Amino acid sequence: MVKFSHFVLLLLFGGAMTVEVQRPRGVPLSKRQFYEEDKPFTCLDGSRTIPFDRVNDDYCDCPDGSDEPGTAACPNGNFHCTNAGFRPAFIPSSRVNDGICDCCDTTDEYNSGADCQNTCRELGRKEKEELQKIAEIAKEGFMLKKQLIQEAKQGLEDKKAKLGDVQDSKKDLEAKVEALRTVKETAEQPEKEAKERHLKAWEDQKAVIRMEKDKARMAAVFLELDDDADGSVSVAELQSHSELDPDSDGSFTESEAQGLLGGVEKVDTVAFETVWNNIKEKYVSENQPNADVPPAGESPQEETRDTVSDNDSENYPDEDIPEEEDDEDEEEDDEMDEEDYKAPPAMQTDEKTKDDDEEGPMPPYDQETQALIDGAQKARDEFNEAEKALREVEDQIRNLEKEISFDFGPSSEFAYLYSQCYELTTGEYVYRLCPFNRVSQKPKFGGSETSLGTWGKWAGPEDNIYSVMKYEHGTGCWQGPNRSTIVKLTCGKETVVTSTSEPSRCEYLMEFISPAICQEPASFDSGHPDHEEL
Repeated sequence: MVKFSHFVLLLLFGGAMTVEVQRPRGVPLSKRQFYEEDKPFTCLDGSRTIPFDRVNDDYCDCPDGSDEPGTAACPNGNFHCTNAGFRPAFIPSSRVNDGICDCCDTTDEYNSGADCQNTCRELGRKEKEELQKIAEIAKEGFMLKKQLIQEAKQGLEDKKAKLGDVQDSKKDLEAKVEALRTVKETAEQPEKEAKERHLKAWEDQKAVIRMEKDKARMAAVFLELDDDADGSVSVAELQSHSELDPDSDGSFTESEAQGLLGGVEKVDTVAFETVWNNIKEKYVSENQPNADVPPAGESPQEETRDTVSDNDSENYPDEDIPEEEDDEDEEEDDEMDEEDYKAPPAMQTDEKTKDDDEEGPMPPYDQETQALIDGAQKARDEFNEAEKALREVEDQIRNLEKEISFDFGPSSEFAYLYSQCYELTTGEYVYRLCPFNRVSQKPKFGGSETSLGTWGKWAGPEDNIYSVMKYEHGTGCWQGPNRSTIVKLTCGKETVVTSTSEPSRCEYLMEFISPAICQEPASFDSGHPDHEEL
């Protein structure tokens, strides 16, 4: 049995010549010093020492299998494939001489009779071509990355300059807002006073109108009750109206009627004024249709008032006028349309609304008051416009400060992804990645969008933290956790989402190509030394 493999090979790879290295079969060059032919062999785990001629004798002496690197004797042994021209490799010793070619240089089948072909050169050539392609992509990607870094640097300077300009404009706007606030408040005070005077005059006018109506109705009722036309209303005449029964027990007695008349038998027109105040809420005119059965939900007094008010409604315009609001509400409604100030406000309560039906709507403001309202509204509009501009500038400052301080990588190479979104369409869904913002999923053929997480942090390993993005706190799964997404970045010339998957329930994985992750490639030749291990 052959215990050693003696290689004398002349290989032209990279313009260099290999050298002969003696060692037992299956032993890598890195462990050659442990296998010296003229010395006893000590198991690599230190468990025992045996004569060197028992190395590769097809009998397992060492517990760790290190005495049989080139045979299948030890179940836990490993055989080293030199694979000159390709990559060295280890295979389990059990595969040695099993009739299957595992090493591309055929060294594992030295005694099986298997017809193996040395394919290492071809594999090495293909791998080298593939590595060259990868290296070329990495090289181009890194060139793009350097360009992105320059653009990010210039963009950062532009944003800082813009932030300074916007902060200066904020100071000017703050001063303008305060000046316009003073103008507004100055204009609103006489407006408020003028509107209050107008309202008071209208309330006084309505009181006069109501008093005149009440007197007219009282006179009409007196004549209606005075059946014998003797110029007075008696107890008997009052009793003819059972709806005036004080206790509404169905029996309107003489004493009750006399009580309404102030304890006397009859009253004249002067004394009737006091009686009228006690009965006018209940009195139903004999001339009113269906006087005994008033419509549901309407009192007799309301019917009477409707009849009377119909005669006076033509004195005022029929258009509806907005209701005047309380003083404390005026500041909250500064943005009301100008038309809301040209027309006087209407009453709020049901009782005041009925008054409006009786006396008509409030008359339009006089020219002087309307001019004050228009002036105050103009001041409000100018103030609101300036205040809105100030809010927009404050939002702009916050956004700029956030973008300037954001971690876009060591040289801000990832800054170009900000405010951008990238989509990947699969058979069922459209996935959308908006870097530093959110990840979402939407059914391809219609349906609502589902959040797969919002920006959390960079989550790569310590030596390459910017290789992984983490998005968290997405839409919750049914009886499960909130959705989250891990985005793995790989080097490439393009910026594109290449794949999505769901390795675990509600936890998504997205592959994302970007030149920003590309590293400066090492020299290709440095990874392929001219000297090969033999």
